[in-house]
Amino acid sequence: MRRCVRCARVLLCAVVAGTTVGAQAPHERTPAGRASWLEPYREPAARLIGEAVSNAFAWQRLAVLTDTIGNRLSGTPALDRAIQWAVDEMKRDGLENVRAEKVMVPRWVRGSESAEIVEPARHQIVMLGLGDSVATPPDGVQAEVLIVRSFEELDAKSTLARGRIVLFNVAYTNYGETARFRSSGPSRAARDGAVAALVRAVGPPGLRTPHTGALQYATDAPKIPAAAITTEDADRLQRIADRGSKIVVRLKMEAHFDADVESANVVGEIRGREKPDEIVVVSGHLDSWDVGAGATDDGGGCIVTWEALRLMKKLNLRPRRTVRVVLWTNEENGGRGGLGYRDQHRGELAKHVLMLESDGGVFRPLGFGFTGNDRAFDRVKTIATLLSGIAADQIVPGGGGADIGPSVQEGHMPSMSLDVEGSKYFVIHHTPADTVDKIDPVEMAKCAAAVAVMAYVVADLPERLGQ
Repeated sequence: MRRCVRCARVLLCAVVAGTTVGAQAPHERTPAGRASWLEPYREPAARLIGEAVSNAFAWQRLAVLTDTIGNRLSGTPALDRAIQWAVDEMKRDGLENVRAEKVMVPRWVRGSESAEIVEPARHQIVMLGLGDSVATPPDGVQAEVLIVRSFEELDAKSTLARGRIVLFNVAYTNYGETARFRSSGPSRAARDGAVAALVRAVGPPGLRTPHTGALQYATDAPKIPAAAITTEDADRLQRIADRGSKIVVRLKMEAHFDADVESANVVGEIRGREKPDEIVVVSGHLDSWDVGAGATDDGGGCIVTWEALRLMKKLNLRPRRTVRVVLWTNEENGGRGGLGYRDQHRGELAKHVLMLESDGGVFRPLGFGFTGNDRAFDRVKTIATLLSGIAADQIVPGGGGADIGPSVQEGHMPSMSLDVEGSKYFVIHHTPADTVDKIDPVEMAKCAAAVAVMAYVVADLPERLGQ
């Protein structure tokens, strides 16, 4: 990894040189086609980009988080350590009003777990229990497997599901389409009398890597244990079934909930010089699943949004409005951090100008998704031209996130999400492979630069975004 970082520093220097050349101080006369109001922001934008890509600081900070603390499931001592670490580091960065805002979160415990094929021959299955699942009986559940490839096929074979373990062997297309089998599949199977559910990993093949994630039990169905298995194991079971063989699987899980425990959202600020009560929020979620190291989901999102404020502080850039970073708790299996922020800050939501979330990885940045009125959309598209030098200037409709959602909905404010080249994201998402070595330091630095420029300019505009 030292070699990786050393190579990254060479590339970062090259990026700095290119950025500096492409973002000179403005001339007295605005070139045709350029918005005159944007001209004062070219120099600070160039400084923010140059500082961000001049070193691998963001990647190194993420490496410290993931190497020394690791994964950070809600309610665990690891997440508590990460919260305290972030508070201490933000203070060391010189951010203002740094605090941990209390939120009560669920405490789901995975416990020991295993799965194996019993018939036609014994073979271990690589699995991860789904988040918030119940346990099997102490001796496990052993039953014949019914494989289906859609909810419609389950409905057609509902009489065959009783007393069986239902496997949803649905090939990954995209997250929104395929994750529904993980979230609601167990209850759908339980209504037909299934004793457990297995779900093919929600992601592309990943060298026999299972993908965990939360399920949502329906109130009108029994709660049955549920687990994710790898694409390779799902395909193996399918081949056996296609040959007409009976398949029996034994599943053992100790998963359970303890009582809710105290956690916190971590908050830090650069206070606005003229309108400190108006707020631009940038954010990522600090919790992760209890496998891998939570680097891509979502340690990287936390670091690049936090980095935006550190860069402003280092360069002595204080915008008109306050820029606030929030590192959310409990995004993965409850969303309590986003709900807690909405409830604690309800009185100031009307003063929130924009909320931005980074929770799609920190790969090569493309730009941002944006939700807001037409005037705001046009203004954001113009701001994004400042990022053309790092090819992060695309603005597409539709920007938001799970954690900012409750506040955005109640406060009726614009929302934004960092948009990256995400082809690798769901290969490692929610898996043991989510480690910092999958992230390129140069791409991560560019993500931080993009967030910093966008947040700074929106916070410094003479008028509120969209007005």
